[in-house]
Amino acid sequence: MREIRHELFDYQFQQELAKVFKDSSVGLCPVPPAQIGLAIILQAYTGVSDDEAIEAMVMDRRWQLVLDCVDREQAPFGKGTLVRFRAALIACEGDRMLIERTIEMAQMRQGYSSRTLRAALDSSPLWGAARVEDTYNLLGHARRKALEVIARDQKQDLSTIASQAGADLVSGSSLKAALDLDWDDPQQKTEALTRILETLNNVESWVTEKTDLNATAVTQAKQSIEDARIIEAQDTELGANGSAKLRKGVAPNRRISIEDKDMRHGRKSRNKCFNGYKRHVLKDLDLGVVRAVGVTSANQPEAEVTLSIETDLQSQKIKLEELQIDRAYLTSHLVKQRDSDLTIVCKSWRVRNGKLFDKTAFVLDWENSIIICPHGINLPFVQGQVVHFPKDECNICPLRSQCTESKNGRSVSIHADELLLKELRERQKTGLRKSQTSCPWFQLNIV
Repeated sequence: MREIRHELFDYQFQQELAKVFKDSSVGLCPVPPAQIGLAIILQAYTGVSDDEAIEAMVMDRRWQLVLDCVDREQAPFGKGTLVRFRAALIACEGDRMLIERTIEMAQMRQGYSSRTLRAALDSSPLWGAARVEDTYNLLGHARRKALEVIARDQKQDLSTIASQAGADLVSGSSLKAALDLDWDDPQQKTEALTRILETLNNVESWVTEKTDLNATAVTQAKQSIEDARIIEAQDTELGANGSAKLRKGVAPNRRISIEDKDMRHGRKSRNKCFNGYKRHVLKDLDLGVVRAVGVTSANQPEAEVTLSIETDLQSQKIKLEELQIDRAYLTSHLVKQRDSDLTIVCKSWRVRNGKLFDKTAFVLDWENSIIICPHGINLPFVQGQVVHFPKDECNICPLRSQCTESKNGRSVSIHADELLLKELRERQKTGLRKSQTSCPWFQLNIV
């Protein structure tokens, strides 16, 4: 990094960054943009926090060599500067420019100029930074946030504003402590929810009737109240006696945080849960560099990110030649709407039917859309539907004991992407290339 830093951040690029990041409309940028940019790269590579990055500039000799601050007793810039520069970099898409420059450098150094791409795409959990809370605390947090806005606008204590709004529960440091209930008692938990929702109604009415508030403060307060109403709709329902109670099960797209509205519960596997987002990384298998990235909420299917991935690739004016993925991406538009010259490499589902003939024992005539059973009976088929062989034919078939145990005859389900699955099974069986069967998407080393 020290050797290539002047090439990566050349004079023209530094001038562009300096225009984005300066404290006023006149004068020079107070800190060299390249120095902060290098620090952001090191921070991403090592996975440290902002505070740890500032500390590393003073304590870590490797950081000092790259940032040209050897033997400095103080960091060349503070945490605030790092945060502001990163925000400015993202706002002007400087982060995208930085990735594209590293790709250009890698291509020049390796003499690689192909406009086609062999790539692997995979996802990994990206934990959110906001607090995840249960329904009671989500409702209390949203209500407290609304009153804090009003308190700042009126230059009064939160407890005073809460009292005026009929929401004294909000003024305490802990909502559950203020309720002072036995949380193991279902009846008292229902009473607590009722009190919380009543307080929310009081706050909403008070904010609506208040006429001496700043318009911006009212808008922010109403947004927090709206957040609380979303939580109420998702997490509560009316009981038999007309009082509110917690809903059984989890509502679709349930909100889990007040401060970050896009965070969601996610599941990478049956036993691995996380809160936040999924990050998706497309790695160039020839250059060994990241070509495109995407972020989705934790509960969204992997396939939904491929539109933004494709946008990144289009900006680089390259075309996918081979895409190695896991099965979660098979429903993506990159697969569904692919050109005939795009090779998809993916581990196919196993075709099993116990000791009986599986689907591969049947011949699929794709030109005529006909399926032929092991005994030679043929029927038309349609992708995405089930083919039912006549039970009269199956009952007298000499291969019946090897094919089906059903009295109604054998049935075969034709997948909507059966042709693709057939292609994947054949490639997996023949081992067309070693790299295609080694599941490289598990080796992306995502930072």
